[in-house]
Amino acid sequence: MPQPRVVALYRHPVKGFTPESCDVLTILHDRVAGDRVFGLRFGDAGEPMSQVQSDDWWPKQQFVNLMNTPDLARLTLRYDDTTRRLEVSRDGQPLVEVGLDDVGRARFAEAVAAFVRTLPDAADLDKPGRLPLQLIGDGVTPRYQDRTGGFVTAHGRASLEALGIALADPALDERRFRSNVAIEGVEAWAELGWSGRVRICGVEFKAERPVGRCLATQANPEDGVRDREVLTTLTREIGQAEPQFAVLLTPVTEGTIRLGDPVEVG
Repeated sequence: MPQPRVVALYRHPVKGFTPESCDVLTILHDRVAGDRVFGLRFGDAGEPMSQVQSDDWWPKQQFVNLMNTPDLARLTLRYDDTTRRLEVSRDGQPLVEVGLDDVGRARFAEAVAAFVRTLPDAADLDKPGRLPLQLIGDGVTPRYQDRTGGFVTAHGRASLEALGIALADPALDERRFRSNVAIEGVEAWAELGWSGRVRICGVEFKAERPVGRCLATQANPEDGVRDREVLTTLTREIGQAEPQFAVLLTPVTEGTIRLGDPVEVG
C-alpha cells in the first residue's frame, strides 16, 4: 500500500445538515473548529445533560437530524465564519439566509420547520411541545457532536469501497457517514483496529475506538431517501458484531491538517 494520506476533509456547521467539503481543517484540543457549532433543537428537549462539561449539550435525539428526518439531506447549508451568516437552499433555490441575532435564529428555525412539515414523517412536529424549534450554538464553539467528548472522526476509502461492493453500490457516497477525514492508503477496515498514536502531518491524535453507526447512514446524502441497508450489511455481510464505520480520534496536539497530508499510525 502507498503512504496513507488525507484525500477529503469535512465539517458540519449545523448538526444533522449537509457537510462542507474543506481543503483545510483546524484541529482544536478536542474536536474540529467550525464543526457542529449549531444545532436545531426540538422545543421539548428539556434541560441539558448535567454530567458533561458543556453547559448545553443534548443527545442527538433532541435535534432535527438525518436519523429522525432523512429528507434534511435535500437542503444545502453554508456557514460563513467571517460574516456569521447561515444560508440554506433547496434544489439550488435559497430557502433562508440569516444572521445570528434572535430574529435571524427564529427565521432559520421557522423556515426549516416549514420544510420539515411538508414531509411524510415531519419528525413528529405535531407532538405537543415539539415546536418551536430553536437554533442553538454560538457559531464558534464546536459542541454538538454525538458524543460528549467531541472527537475527530476518520475513515479509510478502502473500507468505503469494501462496503460499497457489499451494497452493490461502487459509488457509495462517503458523506453519509459524516466523517471529518477520509484517508487513502489504508487496508479496508484497518482503521477500526487502530490504537495508540495517529499523526497527520504535524498534528497528533490518539485512536480511541470505532464509531457505532445509526439509521442516519442509510439516508442518501443527496435526496434523503433511505436507499441502502448499511447497518445490516455491516453485520451480516461484513461480519461485524455491531455496525461500525470510521474511528474516533482524540487530538493530542492542536494544529492544521490539509488535503494530501501524510498519515502515520503507531
